[in-house]
Amino acid sequence: MGTEATGYDIPVGTYEDAKAMLGTKTPVRFGEVDVNVPMIRHYAAMVRDGNAAYWDDEYAERHWGGVIAPPGMLMTWLIPIEWKPGGGLPVPLLTAQVPLPGDTFVNVSNDAEFFAPIRVGDRLNVVEELADVSEEKRTGLGVGHFVTTVSTYRRQDGELVARTTNVLYRFSIEGAGQ
Repeated sequence: MGTEATGYDIPVGTYEDAKAMLGTKTPVRFGEVDVNVPMIRHYAAMVRDGNAAYWDDEYAERHWGGVIAPPGMLMTWLIPIEWKPGGGLPVPLLTAQVPLPGDTFVNVSNDAEFFAPIRVGDRLNVVEELADVSEEKRTGLGVGHFVTTVSTYRRQDGELVARTTNVLYRFSIEGAGQ
């Protein structure tokens, strides 16, 4: 699939090609931005979350060792910066590297487990692993495959902070609902 629709070259292949990738892990990808107070407070303001752990430096220090990031911001700290002077395209997430038929994606679910607080000053990194690719399924959206990845998040000192399991449906709209 070309770059016109997504900005990335998305590989097209067979179910067998995708199954051969099971267990594939990405190289460690480091966040480009440290966890920081302005982004935390902007997010908390947008969702109207008055948790003192995000707003009150003294409270956060006493209870958490510093201001912490809301759980909903986990992926924020690792989103690749899409454009930089003289830079190319960032590497797409693992789910977009799996060779399958289908030209459309929809995220189905994302479950997260947190093991340690994420504090201001942390620089996170992530490793993604391809955990499962379903056989072909027909849904009301179209014909495709469910792709499951597990992402492991660590802080700069190697401490495990979170793990997410994400399911994405990659499909073709043609023949939907038949």
